[in-house]
Amino acid sequence: MIHITKQGETLAIIAQNYRTTVQKLIQANNISNPNIIYVGQPIVIPGLPSPDSIPYTIWVSLSKRTLILYQNYELVKVYPVAIGRMLHETPIGNFVIVNREPNPGGPFGKMWLSLSKIHYGIHGTNNPSSIGNAVSSGCIRMYNEDVLELSSIVPNGTAVFIRP
Repeated sequence: MIHITKQGETLAIIAQNYRTTVQKLIQANNISNPNIIYVGQPIVIPGLPSPDSIPYTIWVSLSKRTLILYQNYELVKVYPVAIGRMLHETPIGNFVIVNREPNPGGPFGKMWLSLSKIHYGIHGTNNPSSIGNAVSSGCIRMYNEDVLELSSIVPNGTAVFIRP
């Protein structure tokens, strides 16, 4: 997969967001000076397929509190979700699923899908009554059976578009 460097990003930040190491980024991109990267620079993220090669996309509507799964631009399913609360808003933008952890426990329910923004993910819940509300610390919270279904369908590298 290719990440396009944004204003204020460093290799360390990019590595954190994609749960890899700076050294792996340096090697994959033949970077001679890791302190010099520029806005718009393409950075290869080793080990992640290009979202363009994956038939699935996920769209999250914060206002409707829904997660919509598409396959080849055809609607597959709409899931209800909980989103970030005031002062802990869910980030708006374009992300990808970078990894997953079954049974992370506690408030994260039965599955955690990490997004390409450190500390954010799509996950289950131990509080199903929270779904439909703005209550999380910024993550997309789903019913456990829904996040298990979603995670069985979409691979790492799947594009996630979060919109207001």
